Amino acid sequence: MSAETTDAAEPARGTPGAAGPGERRREQRGWYFYDFACSVYSTSVVTVFLGPYLTSVAKAAADADGYVQPLGIPIRAGSLFAYTISASLVVAVILMPIVGAAADRTGRKKPLLAAAAYVGATATAAMFFLDGTRYLLGAFLLIVANAAISVSMVLYNAYLPQISEPDERDAVSSRGWAFGYTSGALVLVLNLILYTGHDSFGLSESDAVRICLASAGVWWGAFTVVPLRRLRDRQVAPGHGAVGSGWGQLLATLRDMRRHPLTLSFLLAYLVYNDGVQTVISQASVYGSEELGLDQTTLITAVLLVQILAVAGALGMGRLARAYGAKRTILASLVVWTLILVAGYFLPADAPVFFYALAAAIGLVLGGSQALSRSLYSHLVPRGKEAEYFSAYEMSDRGLSWLGPLVFGLAYQLTGSYRDAIISLVIFFVAGSVLLARVPVRRAVAAAGNPVPERI
Repeated sequence: MSAETTDAAEPARGTPGAAGPGERRREQRGWYFYDFACSVYSTSVVTVFLGPYLTSVAKAAADADGYVQPLGIPIRAGSLFAYTISASLVVAVILMPIVGAAADRTGRKKPLLAAAAYVGATATAAMFFLDGTRYLLGAFLLIVANAAISVSMVLYNAYLPQISEPDERDAVSSRGWAFGYTSGALVLVLNLILYTGHDSFGLSESDAVRICLASAGVWWGAFTVVPLRRLRDRQVAPGHGAVGSGWGQLLATLRDMRRHPLTLSFLLAYLVYNDGVQTVISQASVYGSEELGLDQTTLITAVLLVQILAVAGALGMGRLARAYGAKRTILASLVVWTLILVAGYFLPADAPVFFYALAAAIGLVLGGSQALSRSLYSHLVPRGKEAEYFSAYEMSDRGLSWLGPLVFGLAYQLTGSYRDAIISLVIFFVAGSVLLARVPVRRAVAAAGNPVPERI
């Protein structure tokens, strides 16, 4: 591994053009496989199985009024999953600046990526032991795994400007998301076979769910080997590494961003609209099971539909970005997200066909809006500060996405209605669209000292 960890010939600033096309393509293919590895966690664990299952475990432990009391705090059992997601992202906020600073200071992203990935994979595999009334164990493992994947994505995303030329990034980022959605779909097919046929396998429904949860951790750990073998760390030249650590470095990064106010403006817009995206992803299965009365098989097949269409959506929106620019394409996707939430509010219960239609719409915009946001931001990052700036990005992507689940959980806590909770998320997409529309992205790229692509 040491031979791959540091390449003395690699320029300190990590310019992608310094590597030959063949070597760059090799790294890109390895980079795609981390999405292939970890996306099954987001799909099988967060989106499909853990929300309804942890909610059922919490309800089994609840009192006569439907409340559990972790640390003596009364919480509706139906709000536990949303609150735990929020808590995990607060933990991620604390950890990501520390990791981002260490990566930029040392230039050693790969060992840190390995540590974060295998902590998350281990916590996910341990979800096999979540049964009975062990809702606190489930909440703890979710916090660990969700924080770990957030930290790993700081490092993963920071490779993008180092392994791709500016005019490649929309396509490279979109392919990464497409790899992730492909693996998510593949594993969900296997999950569906196991879950629907659990009786024939001699398993209870609970056993089948716990195996599906644990298998996501095994998959995550196994395929992380590929990027760890192909990605290379870059040397850090004097003056280019991060000089602080942790929150001190985050404050230094934010101070540095004051010299790039347009980059900061994009981050603010992304923070707002992505909070809505992440909340829809994490709470969709709870909404489907608890409010719409849909069974687990329907939820699995709906999410499988999302995964299949998200591959086409990510690649298709990448092509649209080449024709119309990433910013315009993202703005169009946010309009679709808003319409999805409005339609979701009016969905009738016990009507799977309408839920499938909504899942199809989500699939077509999900991958593209995320992939293009990542590639657009990569143009706004000053060279030599990739991990530092991407730690701030990842805090917008995951670490500060606690507000949406908190709003969702509070809306349900106060009203007892998941419909009120889901419609409350519209504000994130409307406000995010307004903020993004006001960012002059071509000027932002130039202000960061990067070449401006023909279309952006």
